[in-house]
This record gives sequence, C-alpha cells and structure tokens, in this order.
Amino acid sequence: MDVFACAGCQTELTAPVSRVALPVHTHHGGWEELHPPLMEPATYAVDPLPTGPPWRLWEDVGAEAAARQGVYAPVYSVSFGARNRIVIAPGDSRSMTLILEKCEGYCRGVDGRAGPNLACEGCGRAVATRMDDCGLWQTVWLEPAAVVRRPSGLPAGPDPGWDDVERAEHRVPPVEPDGSWSRRWEAAVGVALAHLVVATEDRPVTLPAGPIAELLGHAVGGRLRAEAGPDVRTVGLAGPGVREIRPRPDVLLVPRHPLTGEPWRPPDDEAVVVPLDSGVWAYLTHPGETSPTPATGVLPRSVLRDDYPLPPRPWRPLTAHYRAFNDTLVRLPAIRTPRLRRYYDARRP
Repeated sequence: MDVFACAGCQTELTAPVSRVALPVHTHHGGWEELHPPLMEPATYAVDPLPTGPPWRLWEDVGAEAAARQGVYAPVYSVSFGARNRIVIAPGDSRSMTLILEKCEGYCRGVDGRAGPNLACEGCGRAVATRMDDCGLWQTVWLEPAAVVRRPSGLPAGPDPGWDDVERAEHRVPPVEPDGSWSRRWEAAVGVALAHLVVATEDRPVTLPAGPIAELLGHAVGGRLRAEAGPDVRTVGLAGPGVREIRPRPDVLLVPRHPLTGEPWRPPDDEAVVVPLDSGVWAYLTHPGETSPTPATGVLPRSVLRDDYPLPPRPWRPLTAHYRAFNDTLVRLPAIRTPRLRRYYDARRP
C-alpha cells in the first residue's frame, strides 16, 4: 500500500491506499443529486487524461491542439488541466484544509471550478481539489505535481484480478434502493455504447435475448439501428467464466480489469471487444438467484413458492448517460473517420 505526501514538506496527505482501475462513471453523475464517494475506502485511481480547469473553447484551440489533449471531434470546450491526477475517497484524505476563496460550486457543495481548493496543513501549498457538489461523485483529486507517492510500510493485499469479477459481491444491481436506475449503470452504458458505435462503424446491431436485450435494448436502439440484413452486427457477452458462444458474435461485451482497466480478451485475441464496467458486466453474466425462494415454515423442505417478488423495474427504460456517451465518443480516435464523423455531426446538439 502507498501514501501520498506533500512534495514540498513531506506531510502525509492520505491514509494508506492501493491502486485500482479508474471507474468509468468517474466524471458522470445524476444532475442535481447528491452522490456517495466515487472510490472505495483505501483505494486510489489515476486519470491519464487532462481533467479540470483551465478550459479553452474548441474554436480557439483547433483540431490539432485538441487531439493532443485527447479530444478528436468538436466539443464546446477542451480541458487543459493536469494529466495523471490521483483520485481518492474524501475519507482517506489527511492533513489538508480548505482554501475558502476557492470553494465555489453550483448549489450544494464545491465543484473545483477555481482549481485546487485544498492546502497542505504543513506548508500551505495547494495540493488537491475536493469535489462534492450535486451531480458529482464525492472525491478528492490530488495534483500530480504537488504530491509524491511512497510506500506506507503496511502489507498490501493481493491485487484485484479476473477472479474478482466472478464474485457475487462484485455485481452492481441496475436499480437503486429508491427504485430509480443506477447512476453507475447509466454512465457505464453510455461509455460502452460509444465503444459499440465505433466497433460496428454505425452499422445495425442485434442483441441476444435475455438480460442484455431486456436491460440494454432501449439504450442501444437510441444510438444504433436494430434491424435485420446482411450488414447487421451481432453482440454477445464474453469474459472469464463465460462459456464461449458458437458461432461467435461479431462484437463481444467484455469486462474491464479491476486493476488495470484494460478489457478482457479471448485467448485467440482476434475478436472485436467492447469494454464494460466490470460490476455491470458481472450482473449481466451472473444476475444471481431468479427462481422462487425456498419455502420455510409449514411447507415441506425443497418446495418452491411461486409468489416471490419480481425484480424491480423503474417506470422508464434504461437510457445511456448522454455526457458519458458523448465524452467517450469524442476521445476515441476512430471518430475522425468519415463514416463515424458523419454519425457524430448528425447527433450533435
């Protein structure tokens, strides 16, 4: 495990933390809603792309400079913030104090619009940004130039791997306790759909019957055509512990690695894959018990009841988070090809 310390005075700024993959929903929450912490306790992740201020308008930046920032199609503004910022749960922060004049926000918290708003208690250096406004996952972002990473001295557990995605506790249910769609699912579907558009080059797709069609059919239909014909692309689930489908679908929905974030690939490594949030993928492949609950009390052992509750379903179909879809799509280099650029331009607001 590691700790992050102030690069100026060496004051420890975090509890011991271990690295995991950056969650796909990091920058995409529900509008005007308070969210829980993004990261699990004692973990951190690194965002390799530029994030946060300063922002510059696309018209002022131009396509070449925007591409160097990882944006390959026109957007309103492009981030010129730091790369490789480190995100932790607020509860894992230590020895930092708010810079009050930089604590602006939309309505219910701070959103980091003015840059780093946390200072090291040891030397007063601006080292991190607290973000907890409505629509944002609660986070503390450490500035890579202001901190140093060093061993904590505590033994680290085993790195998360593919075996973890098969565990029951890794599954993320699609519905929140209040009966609404999971914000994590909405963002994950948006990110996956952007990759699916690129993988199919805006060709029609067909989904297999079952959980994929039931949960993702509406979202996919909103971005891609679902029709029959010689140009149609088939989609299926694949990954660790999943039996191989024959004939193999044209595109495979696969999990991201819990540590590296890289997509799973079949042994022959020739398939077209679309990465999916591993918790969402785990639910689609292993949804858990769906049969009636075993009887208790006066009924004989092994008798199954037929009055078990149906899975919760919100009043509207699951839709993809628009910004998650759009932000991912413009960061995929393939969006510069003529066919995909026409797709993007036709759907820009």
